[in-house]
Amino acid sequence: MTSTCDRPGCTGTIAPDGYCDECGLKASATQPASVAQPPASVAQPPVSVATSAYGGLTGAGLGRTTGSGRVAGTRTGTGGRGRLGASLVVVPPVPLRDPTTAVMVDPQVPESQRYCGKCGEPVGRGRAGKPGRVDGFCPKDRTPFSFRPRLSPGELVDDRYEILGALAHGGLGWIYLARDRNISESGADRWVVLKGLISTGDADAMASAMAERRFLVEVDHPNIVKIHDIAQHTDAKTGEVVAYIVMEYVGGRSLKDLALSSKGPDGRRAPLPLDHVLAYGIEVLPALGYLHDRGLLFCDFKPDNVIHAEEQLKLIDLGAVRRADDHDSALWGTPGYQAPELAKQGASIASDIYTVGRTLAVLSFDFGGFSTRYATRLPDQGDVELLAREESYHRLLLRATHIEPERRFGSAGELAEQAVGVLREVLSLADGVPRPAPSMHFTPERATFGADARADLDGPMVAAGLPLPLMDPTDPAAALLATLAGTDRAATVASLETMPDPTIEVRLRLARALIESGDTDAATLALQDIPADDADWRIDWYAGLIALVAGRPGEAVSAFDAVYGTLPGEPAARLALAAALELNGDTDDATRRYLRVWRVDHAYVSAGFGLARTLLAAGDRAGAIAVLDEVPDISSQYVAAQIAAVHATLDSGPGAPTEEDLVAASDRLERLRLDKARRAGLVVDMLSRALQWLASGSVPPGAAPVPVNVPWAQVVREQLAQDRTAGVTTSARTFLGAVLRERDVRLGLERAYRVLASLETDAQARYALVDAANAVRPQTVV
Repeated sequence: MTSTCDRPGCTGTIAPDGYCDECGLKASATQPASVAQPPASVAQPPVSVATSAYGGLTGAGLGRTTGSGRVAGTRTGTGGRGRLGASLVVVPPVPLRDPTTAVMVDPQVPESQRYCGKCGEPVGRGRAGKPGRVDGFCPKDRTPFSFRPRLSPGELVDDRYEILGALAHGGLGWIYLARDRNISESGADRWVVLKGLISTGDADAMASAMAERRFLVEVDHPNIVKIHDIAQHTDAKTGEVVAYIVMEYVGGRSLKDLALSSKGPDGRRAPLPLDHVLAYGIEVLPALGYLHDRGLLFCDFKPDNVIHAEEQLKLIDLGAVRRADDHDSALWGTPGYQAPELAKQGASIASDIYTVGRTLAVLSFDFGGFSTRYATRLPDQGDVELLAREESYHRLLLRATHIEPERRFGSAGELAEQAVGVLREVLSLADGVPRPAPSMHFTPERATFGADARADLDGPMVAAGLPLPLMDPTDPAAALLATLAGTDRAATVASLETMPDPTIEVRLRLARALIESGDTDAATLALQDIPADDADWRIDWYAGLIALVAGRPGEAVSAFDAVYGTLPGEPAARLALAAALELNGDTDDATRRYLRVWRVDHAYVSAGFGLARTLLAAGDRAGAIAVLDEVPDISSQYVAAQIAAVHATLDSGPGAPTEEDLVAASDRLERLRLDKARRAGLVVDMLSRALQWLASGSVPPGAAPVPVNVPWAQVVREQLAQDRTAGVTTSARTFLGAVLRERDVRLGLERAYRVLASLETDAQARYALVDAANAVRPQTVV
């Protein structure tokens, strides 16, 4: 039978785990749960109803693994109270629970979670208003079942572990809380958890438990529950010898519990904050990397199996862990989380990565129908406000849960690294505080492009300034390629083309040299020569550079968009995409990408100039100037940014400039330390703009508009008379040291032209500047 959720307005059905597949809330105590048969190809264990009874270990540091579990730039211990996610996020610690209060008073398995351990068919279900049997035989294959706890309070297991009661019913049976008498008798209590089997007649469950016995005792990671022992106990009723796994007790709360109890301002359930979700993922991924480095797969990662206790996260329920080369044992997974290829291709690192991506999605936004209509895909970006707002996070999820396993992140460490980059972006956008970090994939900007606000952006300029992919130091040709730095381009191309058996790094370096020499056709051929097995995101990067140099910005957009999808946490990828979009005429999308690069890292000064440029094009002069003022005064581009701010202040857009703008631009220039020629050139630009402003009739208070096409002698006489009548004195507002009126501005402009003429070495150019000075000079009253 099936039942619908009793939450008002919800159309979902109650899943086998007792929670609605639409809204995610737990079924009420009186509501029957739906009955759904797990896929026959993948064994589905009943899900624990109280896994929050044990979780993270108190007081332990958060170690980091190497290899696939390494996360660059993260700490090796707790970085401060409640700080998670590379010490970037303050997450409230979860208090430890007194173990004695975690014991179930009346341990029962809900009927909705009773399945045959062999065939997966529902068993022990009620009919005609009568409750289902707790013990019995599967009606399909006659496999015996029992959902009663095997152990009773006070019972002693292996003459050492005193049972206090049942904590939960997990995927492979009952979970018990016990006291380790060997430790307790020495003066200190050590609480442990014992995990048994659903049925000793269940071959798959027994095999899984024996697999744990073989290798899980050796698993030792601070973010993975510790297996202390394998204990044996003779069942008092059947006389059978049953094995129990003895593991540490941890008293935090599962991420599922935290998500279900999360409330919004209106008191209704709300998804967890995105920064918390990313921090949780970053914290637990090293544990998966640790397992992968040792040839182990977790297989059943989900919010239920991650515990937050005090200031640490910990993976629990290792019943589904298997060796990567094990192709015979039964597979365990959970609908909505398990990878779509699990049943046919088996478990892999890629399938573990998939479960992490699905977990992040479920925790961060309402994911109604995640185990039904969205079982193998994410909702559309336009249907989830968070995904529309946080593009980098959306791309992180898309890659982690890609339908093709080979296109997912290659390791837990790679996913964690990109998640840290996305987290930095999310936090910086939220509070405006930059959170820069060295890139593991790119060089810094090679040159700042777009600093001259008056010059058009062009593709070759952008290509020459963008960062470059870092070279793989393990490549056999790495040492030789390092010696090519500084050689001329023709010699570099010749040297690379004659190398025998070129590696991928040699081919990429050749493509780069050809791009820099302007030979885009040859560079394209060099990329095409790279074997398909060696292809990676760098092919797209260099293809994007080729398109920029060749003047094909639309192709550059496609290439850099692919890089961004592969490396969603890299600011360099967003910078390249933003520049290509701007060149392609899509300034709105360019603005969004420039903003997210600039907010994260002010070292990408090109992003600051790009953001200011696109804001100015949209008419937001104040926003553009504010961005330019954020360029640090220690930056080599500080003066260029201030000059760009002067030009932005005097921009001829709607309503610009005002008298306040003119004075502000003058004050800004006076604060700059410029050489004589650069200052004179800027003064000419500024005074010319002021002269246009005066001629337009926008005159400061107390002065009359200057007539147009009137002899200058008359203009000056009238201006002097007006000044005497209005009482204008030298205290009037000034612009570059002159009173802000046409005669003074013209005299100042004349002087600036003559300064430029005195510095000019070309005779013709010098004569032209003198002519300009004479032309702008006002007539003198004799």
